Amino acid sequence: MEATYQKRSRVIFHVDCNSFFASCEIARDPSLKGKAVVVAGDPKERKGVVLAANYIAKQRFGIYTTMPLWEAKKRCPQLVVLKPDFHLYREISEKVFQFLATFTPVLERASIDEGYLDITDCYSLGSPLDIAEQIQKELLQTLHIPVSIGIAPNKFLAKMASNMKKPLGITVLRKRDVPKVLWPLPVQEMHGIGDKTAKKLNSIGIFTIGELAKAEKVTLQNLLGITGVRLKEWANGIDPRPVDPESGEKWKSIGSSTTLPRNVTEERILLEVLRDLAQSVSNRMKQKGVVSSTVQIMIRYSNFQTITRSKTWENPFQEAEEIFQRAVYLLKRHWNGNPVRLLGITAVDVFDKKEAVKQLDLFHIFNKLSPYNCVKREIEKEPCCFPFDRINSGQTNTKHKEECNHGSISYYPK
Repeated sequence: MEATYQKRSRVIFHVDCNSFFASCEIARDPSLKGKAVVVAGDPKERKGVVLAANYIAKQRFGIYTTMPLWEAKKRCPQLVVLKPDFHLYREISEKVFQFLATFTPVLERASIDEGYLDITDCYSLGSPLDIAEQIQKELLQTLHIPVSIGIAPNKFLAKMASNMKKPLGITVLRKRDVPKVLWPLPVQEMHGIGDKTAKKLNSIGIFTIGELAKAEKVTLQNLLGITGVRLKEWANGIDPRPVDPESGEKWKSIGSSTTLPRNVTEERILLEVLRDLAQSVSNRMKQKGVVSSTVQIMIRYSNFQTITRSKTWENPFQEAEEIFQRAVYLLKRHWNGNPVRLLGITAVDVFDKKEAVKQLDLFHIFNKLSPYNCVKREIEKEPCCFPFDRINSGQTNTKHKEECNHGSISYYPK
């Protein structure tokens, strides 16, 4: 096929699977079509929060991600509640990215349900719009997964574009469209800005993306450091970052969390939960061959207030006992005694074990010879004796936002 468009600049896609967890469940069980479906905690115990909701649940009943399950059930008594099946989600995610890789090898996995493609050199396949329509159509027909696609000259604009029309939207956002389309929006709607950053910007009189774009560079740098400079560039539609096929393989953190079946105030129970979580994190670190020097714990109280606390140690670790002891250290110093609803442990900034340089001080010599390590080796021989599968592992890098409108192709400005 002859080229159907002239190359002038980069052409970047952001492909976002709509309500991914819920879509995977409906793809597995088509009888769920037409019903309000959420993925959450154990429906029998009504614990946990909504991890994902399909569009019927969102649009008809106002159910949203992070809503307590009891409230979602109250809004929709007929709500179908399914426990998360991360094995299924990873399996379907792999198929999605395998399909996307047939269009271009310049593919970056941003998370389990979203990724970037650089199709600048794919002009022989058709126009960007032709390619986007083909991707959307085939993923829906073969895997039954709806996706929204943003088309833009860089990653930031492509990400913003894909959020503009869900489900099944295709949106083209050009750099020249930025003042009309993005600048009127509040800063909290901008990719890369969370609640805390938005509050900091608001504190100096910046409320819209346009005001951020026009703000003095030095002011933003004093407020947010180098992040402030980057956000100003993005607000002006500037983002030189390449689509990096290797970035998806760079593990930054490994964590597990669980929502408790009831509000817990007993330290003994919290320590039992931490031990299980530490084992889960350790198992995954060993599978990936990575170590870490930083542990972070997350505590969510019964009033849904959430705190995270972390500490970095001199020597890297991988064993469950080491992770557990560090998590206990953090819990004892930062838990205020109020009822706990959720606990989580994350090994932050993990890196390849082969790169770890460990000092063989007396502590490590003792650790190698300790009775614990003898027991550990027996556990590793018979891992099936330990029911760690009951832990509900949370995937915190996946974000599920409020989505609305019907699928269509949009160009901005209209």
